[in-house]
Amino acid sequence: MAIVEKVIDAPPQQVFDVLADGWTYSDWVVGTAHVRGVDDSWPRPGSQLHHRAGPWPFSLQDSSTVLACEPPRKLVLRAGLWPAGEATVVFTLKPAGEGATRVSIGEDFAAGPLRWVRNKLNDLVLHLRNKETLNRLSDIASRKKAAH
Repeated sequence: MAIVEKVIDAPPQQVFDVLADGWTYSDWVVGTAHVRGVDDSWPRPGSQLHHRAGPWPFSLQDSSTVLACEPPRKLVLRAGLWPAGEATVVFTLKPAGEGATRVSIGEDFAAGPLRWVRNKLNDLVLHLRNKETLNRLSDIASRKKAAH
């Protein structure tokens, strides 16, 4: 599982609040073009976020499902992007000093063709994508902190 980390200038609950707002995913998850719907119970295990990923007109519609949720420490998702496959994505949040959070994102292809074509180039692209995802998450969580 490829893991990327970043320290975000906001406390764990503030960062988790962004994760818990499914409607913001297209704002910070690189590759998510549009959130079509979010279950009212999001982010409880079993709840789903319905999204479109990839560039138009080639975007794919699918859903991501919460596998585990431990506010404000952990969120585990099964991110669907069929027919390409699906990935398990693990967000882990740990306090990192006064008012800061060390966030890690781990992602691994769990099913489908993407699981079978893993190579160094795919790992690099995934690493860069998740690095940018954490940068965007940081921008939103830090901005929310400043607004309080």
